Amino acid sequence: MKIAVIGGSGYIGGELIRLLLQHPHATLAQATSTRYAGRSLAVAHPNLRGQTDLTFVQPEAVEPCDALFLALPHGTAMQTLSRWLELAPLVIDLSADFRLRDAADYTAYYGGPHPAAEWLSRSVPGIPELNRDQLRDARLIAVPGCMANAAILALYPLVAAGLLQQPVIVDARTGSSGSGAEPNLSSHHAERSGVMRVFKPLGHRHTAEIRQICWVPIYMTATAVEAVRGVQVIAHVTLPAPMTEKEIWSLYRRRYTAEPFIRLVKQRTGVYRLPEPKILSGTNFCDVGFALDADGQHLVVIAALDNLVKGGAGNAIQCLNIVHGWDERAGLRFAGLHPV
Repeated sequence: MKIAVIGGSGYIGGELIRLLLQHPHATLAQATSTRYAGRSLAVAHPNLRGQTDLTFVQPEAVEPCDALFLALPHGTAMQTLSRWLELAPLVIDLSADFRLRDAADYTAYYGGPHPAAEWLSRSVPGIPELNRDQLRDARLIAVPGCMANAAILALYPLVAAGLLQQPVIVDARTGSSGSGAEPNLSSHHAERSGVMRVFKPLGHRHTAEIRQICWVPIYMTATAVEAVRGVQVIAHVTLPAPMTEKEIWSLYRRRYTAEPFIRLVKQRTGVYRLPEPKILSGTNFCDVGFALDADGQHLVVIAALDNLVKGGAGNAIQCLNIVHGWDERAGLRFAGLHPV
């Protein structure tokens, strides 16, 4: 099966390439980059030295293939979707362009109207744990944002059980790779090093994605921390009635026990007794844990993932595996490193 990656020189594009090169059923046929066209993929991704002889091509040189990943800047896929749909029967978009169902939300959160709004209701959200059946017949898949995915996976068992009835506070922390490969002042080492910078106290774009699933007011704060990879979200939930830890455990186990990439992490002792992004680098896991206050109603849910893998490229490939009936773990079995 031939796969093309459009926008292969960025961090997400690099992760797609890395994962596809080791995939047992997919063959990376082309990867595009305007800047590096004609040059080795290793020019942009030095970790891939000796792994492939492919060179980047211009976007105009992309040939028909079986599936196509869009790792383009926000706002680009919505302008060019028709061309990509002509080249492949399956398009998986990793930008924000088709994540929201309501076109009005694009004006509110992204500052302008959506030029391909008819596809918003036709795209399938790329969240395997929620949309597995719909993904099997998808033509266009919209992979969620990294912090949104972590928050949704943290909260969804409560949503499904009808326990999310009051506003939720989501405190999200993210590493620098979430800002992309293009440098800017905030990612400059002298400005980024050592920070715990609250860059979005309210109104982050991922809020709209979480709200679509939860249907209650979401108040999200996003903080940049001194890490390259990783997202951690902490969600504060008020339950409608007191519950026990055993009941919460049962709720999450029923929803996630059979999920290949969700791990419930809540130990009484140990350094890593709750979800920690550091040990998830390079993996497609999302670890979820919780703490319940003595009153039985104030629940804190913690989720962690690698923003470039389960928060992006790995999640996209998991969706590809579902569409084609492959083992969902194909190409995604890396267990992570410790210590790192």
